[in-house]
Amino acid sequence: MRPCASAGRRESPLQGVTTVEKRASAPWIDRYPPLDAVAGEARQQLAALAPARFAAGTVLFTPGASPAGFVVVLDGDIRVVLDGAGGRSLMLYRVGAGDTCLETTLCLAGNQRYSATGVVERDLVAVVIPPRLFDSLMSESAAFRAYVFSRFGQRHAEMARVLESIAFARVDTRLASALIANCGADGVSRATHRALAEETGAAREVVSRQLAAFARDRLVLLARGRVTLLDRHRLQMLADLS
Repeated sequence: MRPCASAGRRESPLQGVTTVEKRASAPWIDRYPPLDAVAGEARQQLAALAPARFAAGTVLFTPGASPAGFVVVLDGDIRVVLDGAGGRSLMLYRVGAGDTCLETTLCLAGNQRYSATGVVERDLVAVVIPPRLFDSLMSESAAFRAYVFSRFGQRHAEMARVLESIAFARVDTRLASALIANCGADGVSRATHRALAEETGAAREVVSRQLAAFARDRLVLLARGRVTLLDRHRLQMLADLS
């Protein structure tokens, strides 16, 4: 199940990663409930790995690259995006704390290369399990294998919902949902038009026109680099149509 080597492979920040985290009084795995069931030697091997930090904006993997390891996210988010031939992009999913990356799991299990791009969206703290250790744990630890497969199933279901939304939901409903998802406690979304286009599967120009329509209907207030939600209730009603 190990990824094959490639002479022209681009290096990823995950290649040969070293920790920049100070070791806590307890191993990271003791503070990571999804792996509570892993015991014995498997637990010791995981505990020996040290968390590392990656700044927002760091590109973790790109199409054509082999996975450098299985990423366990402790804090932060990774945005996984599929780039189309025409220049448009589609956000497939986010990987947050406790989640796993569907692309990475598929690549490691099937000796494949990435078809999407993974970018750190919010400063990331993660543990990178090397491919050989990942193979060993999948073979020898039923608890670790159950963790990987359960997260894989959840992520696959989310992907199916994304595809269903793009295929059948209107742009305004998808955009309303994206604005709500990206809205902070202050009622403001700071996602760029490009990011919203990736998340909704629409062209950036379409997103800009729809935002202008929302502004005319006094659902949002547009300003440079921010969208303030004025009528969250009506936007939620739109989002629920999807």
